[in-house]
Amino acid sequence: VQLVESGGALVQPGGSLRLSCIASGSILNIYTVGWYRQAPGKERELVARITGGSVTNYADSVKDRFIISRHYAKKTVYLQMNSLKPEDTAVYYCFAETVGSIQRYWGQGTQVTVSS
Repeated sequence: VQLVESGGALVQPGGSLRLSCIASGSILNIYTVGWYRQAPGKERELVARITGGSVTNYADSVKDRFIISRHYAKKTVYLQMNSLKPEDTAVYYCFAETVGSIQRYWGQGTQVTVSS
């Protein structure tokens, strides 16, 4: 499974961005997809995920601001980020996980910088 992210950019506080992650390869067993992020000097943290049953989970810090969605036909997962804050600055990584979390795949990351 290969994952390629796009959409990272420099944006002002209060702005919006949409990240995309396109999957290719053997994706039949992929069940959960989502996004982690890692800021300089900090551990990687879960931002949002969505399961094959469309159950979503969000980090408390992004609830009511970020929305995760997936488009099966396009093999793409999106992260719509609104009301961005400087503390959202990080490298955002897409991930895909098989049923039972047996195997996890990662994208290469895309930089999001929130600054005036």
